[in-house]
Amino acid sequence: MSRVGKYPVAIPQGVQVTLQGRTLVAKGKLGELKLPLTDDVEVEIQDSQVAVKPRRDDRRSRTMWGTTRSLVNGMVTGVSTGFIKNMEINGTGYRAAVQGKDLVLNLGYSHEVRYPIPAGIKITCDRPTAVRVEGADKQRVGQVAAEIRGFRGPEPYKGKGIKYENEQILRKEGKKK
Repeated sequence: MSRVGKYPVAIPQGVQVTLQGRTLVAKGKLGELKLPLTDDVEVEIQDSQVAVKPRRDDRRSRTMWGTTRSLVNGMVTGVSTGFIKNMEINGTGYRAAVQGKDLVLNLGYSHEVRYPIPAGIKITCDRPTAVRVEGADKQRVGQVAAEIRGFRGPEPYKGKGIKYENEQILRKEGKKK
């Protein structure tokens, strides 16, 4: 029995969840998300809860049971409160700014890096060394944050680069004489 899948997902106030064929649709104040369902699970919507059950008793159905429940929970949370990834930029002269529909990063290269902000994602820079990625889709927020971090990941000697807010950088000792 799935430890995650057996609990139903509560639907908060202001969120509408409907089943359209084999697609689950969640609408809320932050947008609309769709989840195509596999044939291995059965989804029921009853009195402000979404319950997921396996159709068969084979390995694939049991694995998709917990996975589908987790994806449904992420959808419901995303359209109601959203997801946020905070990032910090460390390094002399390293900074970020939002210009129009682009995130402009100065990361010590001979040129500035321009990252076009995807639809459904909101990027803000409160300070020149802080980047905040927000959105309703948990996977897309994480992917955008990972792509931004990929332009200049943190290095282990001085810690220069882009890192997540709560990330611990393993520091190395420098060269000795």
